[in-house]
Order: sequence, then C-alpha cells, then structure tokens
Amino acid sequence: MHILTAKEISQSKPRSKPWKLADGGGLYLLINPTGTRYWRYDYRFTSKRKTLSLGIYPEITLKRARQEHLEAREQQSNGIDPAEHKKIQKLTRHINVSNSFEAIAREWFQIAVADKSDGHKKRTLRALERDIFPAIGGTPIIQISPPELLAALRKIESRGAIETARRAKQTAGQVFKYAIATGRAEMDPSRDLGGALKNPKKTHRAAITDPKKVGQLLIAMDNYRGSEVVQAALRLSPLLFQRPGEIRAMEWTEINWSQKQWEIPSEKMKMRQPHMVPLSSQAIEILQELFSYTGQGRYVFPSARGGSRCLSDNGVRSALRTLGYKNSDMTPHGFRAMARTLLDEALGYRVDWIEHQLAHAVKDPNGRAYNRTAHLEGRAKMMQDWSDYLDMLRLEDDSNRPLSAAA
Repeated sequence: MHILTAKEISQSKPRSKPWKLADGGGLYLLINPTGTRYWRYDYRFTSKRKTLSLGIYPEITLKRARQEHLEAREQQSNGIDPAEHKKIQKLTRHINVSNSFEAIAREWFQIAVADKSDGHKKRTLRALERDIFPAIGGTPIIQISPPELLAALRKIESRGAIETARRAKQTAGQVFKYAIATGRAEMDPSRDLGGALKNPKKTHRAAITDPKKVGQLLIAMDNYRGSEVVQAALRLSPLLFQRPGEIRAMEWTEINWSQKQWEIPSEKMKMRQPHMVPLSSQAIEILQELFSYTGQGRYVFPSARGGSRCLSDNGVRSALRTLGYKNSDMTPHGFRAMARTLLDEALGYRVDWIEHQLAHAVKDPNGRAYNRTAHLEGRAKMMQDWSDYLDMLRLEDDSNRPLSAAA
C-alpha cells in the first residue's frame, strides 16, 4: 500500500484533468486543473459507494487528514455513516449558534427594547456585551443552568458592581422568558437565583430640602458664570423638577408657548407615557432668553460640541460642583426630592398631584391611572406657586445676608 509523503504533495502539479494522490485505505488528495487540492475518503456503507470530504489542503495538513480518516473508519466500524454524521454535526452547530444565548438575546433586544430611550438601549446592550455574552453568549440557551448564570453574575459582583449584577440578572431573565415564549427554552434559570446575589446598599440621591439652605443654593445658582446653556439648564432644574435626562433632551418643538407647557412625548419618558409640565412665568422667561441663543436648533440645551446632540449629563452636575456643592450635598436629581418634600410640607399640595407632576405612576381613588391632562389646571397653579415660593426663599436669604456679602 502506497504511503503518501509531504514531499510528494508539494511536488505535485495540476493536470488537464482532476487526478488523485492516494494515501491508502480510501484516503486521497484530489488535485484539480485549477490547482485546488481536496482531501477525500472513498468508502462503502450498506453496500453503497460514498465519498467523504475532509477539507482543503494546505488548511488540512496530511497529518490532520489522516486523523479525520481514522475517525471516519472508526465510525464505520461502529455502524455510523461518516458522511451522514458530518451533516448532522454541521446542522447541530448551526442550530446551536442560532439558539445560543447571544443570538436570542440580540433578537429579544431588537423587539423588546426598540421603543425604549437611547440611554436605556445603550445600557442594556453594554451590559449584555460586556458582562453576559463573554460568559454564556455562545452556549445554547436550553443548556444554561442556574449555576452557570450565577457564575457569570458573580464575575460582575467581584468588581464591586453589585447593582449592575442585579440588573444583568433581570435582563438575562427577560431573555430567557422570550426564549420560552418562542419555543427555544423550557426554563428561566434566573428564577432559581433568588437570594444568591448580594444586596446593594441603599443610597439616597443627595438633595437639599431645608428651606433656608434652598435659598442659599438658589442665590449661588444665580451667581453661576458658565455658558448660557448650562446656566439656563441649572436655573430651570428646580423650577421643572423633571428627571435630569428629560430636561437635557428638551426640544424646542416640545414647548407649547400658547398653552405655557412643556409637552414631553412618551418615547422620552421612563414610564413610556406622554407627560405635560406646566411652565411658570419664571420658567417661560428663562426659555425666552435662551431662545435667542439656541432657538434655531433642535435642542433647547445643545451640547457645546455641536447642536446634533443635547447637553451632557455632567453639565448641571459640574455647575453644582463649581458652586461648591459636592455629590454628597446636592445632585441634579436632587431637585426632584427638593420639590417633592417642600410642595408637600411647605405649600401643602396634594401628594397625588405632586407625584403626577414628578411623572411617577399614580392612580386615582378608583384605581385608574391618571392621564397626562389630569388636574392640569391645578398642577399649573402648583407649578406657579412653587416658582414663587423659590423666589421668596431666595429673597429671604438675600435679605438676611450682611450688606458686604449681598453686594
């Protein structure tokens, strides 16, 4: 029996017709007129002549081809057709890839997260790509067990990102539920991890709620000497007390000047419901002043890097730091807690009105969710009273300051 050598292969030349370099036992190298070389194995199975493709030379070396040939012969001796076995393996690999956690997660992302805010999309995709896919992304979703998912989440915990690990568990759970609904999984392993992750320490966003200190803060804000855009965003933050991201992304088309209200579309809201913010005369004045600077563009508060994007989330935060207020003292989100506390305790407004104006989920006495126009007239008065109250706190603090300090 002829034994093929590497030298024979390297010296072989294409001919006008395909020809073979045999290695024995049905294994040979088929050389085509174009110069391409294919490893083949001719064999019989159930009295039928068959050919198994073993790959292209030199990607598949002589040594590797012999290993593949030996495995195929062992399959034959065990009653397995090597060609059919290879087809099944290829099909299984395709099924595993298309039903992998990553493939299904990306499919879920396109469907379930399509209507969410850009920020939510980025955070969700970043969590998947950074923390979950490297650990279990390539695994068929039906094969992922609770311990495997827990191991991936523990890696996130190990770098101190306790809350991130909990959010990653929730995201993974949503993917598993989607896989179950689409018939590609039978269980959600995240459900068996209750109590397995560390509990994050509860922290409250820093906020100033003492009326005297609020007055001091407002005077400090009046003296801020940054850009017109940041200055306006800073001054409007306590008047509007909406989420910082919603304020930063405010667009001029959302300002209804005739009705004196800011109309936020549902896609920008955390609760995915449109929201109306009545504008006090003080807020209108600030917006009118800013319109001469940014009114020709899309955003009320455009980025300094260009009008195609809005002010960054560090704009107002950095302004507060410049004024001497640390993160432990006051944050942009803290204006919401300030309004929530003082509208209730100082001005005595109905809690459900306040919560509704904060864009929290609120239900009426009959258990029905308020719509965006609920108590709009009353809330408009509340917003004006709130702005007037802030002016009063500012004046009270200013009148109590020494003349040299107030000058």
